Amino acid sequence: MIDAALLSVPIVAAVAGWVTNWLAIQMSFYPVHFVGSGMFRWQGALPRKAETIAHLFIDKTLRQFGNLNAAYQQLEPYRIVEQIVSQVTPRLDEYIDEAMYKAQPVLWDNLPPILRKRIYQRAKAQLPSLIEALVDDFGDNLDELVDLKALLSHELTQHPDLMNRLFKQAGPLELKAVVNSGALIGGALGCVLASAWWFYPTSWLLPAGGLFIGFITNWFAISWLFAPLKSRRFLFWSIQGLFLRRQPEISDVWAKLVSEELLTVEAVANAMINGSRGDRTRAIIQKHLRPLLDSSPLMKLGAQLTVGMSGYVELKKAMNQQALIATHDVFNDPAFNKDRAPVIARVLSGQTQALRPAEFQDILRSAFREEAGTLMLIGGLLGALVGAAQFIALTYP
Repeated sequence: MIDAALLSVPIVAAVAGWVTNWLAIQMSFYPVHFVGSGMFRWQGALPRKAETIAHLFIDKTLRQFGNLNAAYQQLEPYRIVEQIVSQVTPRLDEYIDEAMYKAQPVLWDNLPPILRKRIYQRAKAQLPSLIEALVDDFGDNLDELVDLKALLSHELTQHPDLMNRLFKQAGPLELKAVVNSGALIGGALGCVLASAWWFYPTSWLLPAGGLFIGFITNWFAISWLFAPLKSRRFLFWSIQGLFLRRQPEISDVWAKLVSEELLTVEAVANAMINGSRGDRTRAIIQKHLRPLLDSSPLMKLGAQLTVGMSGYVELKKAMNQQALIATHDVFNDPAFNKDRAPVIARVLSGQTQALRPAEFQDILRSAFREEAGTLMLIGGLLGALVGAAQFIALTYP
């Protein structure tokens, strides 16, 4: 009877170690949104730290380029020019009509069809060179036009589970190994606890031992993901932080998720136009589209004679507004976003893989830095409850 009772201690400790590690992993991922209230309010560590992780990733990868403008050159700006021209040209007559009818409907209605046609033709002839200059200007000033951190923060609100998917897709076997290691460590410590219980069967020993086992297994679960920093030999094994040794795979998954869901061409274009720095973007668009009207003597003179200088200014404003609408139409193209996503992913993946292990560790560990203590404490309390229950079961069969 005594032997069976002692045998149950490491078995229960192994189960408790597995459960506490499993719980630590689950609490890292879930819930995706905050639940509860006050001091009992909780959100998974990864969803809660998603912005921090994303900002660190971007900061450290862009550092490899020097700035956002240099990274932009890797995305083949000429393809953006081709996309704009191919999408706008078939609808250019329509955009001009909408702008004209919005600003000066009487002038446009009374303009002879042959003159309208000449205006359409002139605009189409000028469009490629204007767009090329516009895109080049965007590239040169991208750091000033896009608040990348604000963009990431906004997009992550639409994808709150992105970090969960990153870790699950990049390291499912590693996460499973961490959970299973809880059983091994718990069982080993349970053997020590059983020996202590044999010599000192005091009331506090099993709860205290359970507290220690739950705390240690959770500490090991979190630490083993990110340490040791570099590969080390131990007997026949090479040991390194589970996620650190999978830096290439995590980099690929991260880059794919970001390029397809966060930093899409559409999202960046929308941030440029409607973000906090949108006035600068609109000023650049206005500068480059001004020749569509100003370089057409017929249009300029006719408009000024018909509606005056103030009316001509209103017409230019309407053209600029129509250009913003056209920009949204151009980049709200799923096929183009899908085509550019692999290019963005290739750039991000390459730069993430090039990070030094210490930098990569700092990014990943940032999600757990503040919550680690809480997770270990919860594991310890759960272990203490299991130990107390076991003490009662062994003492009062």
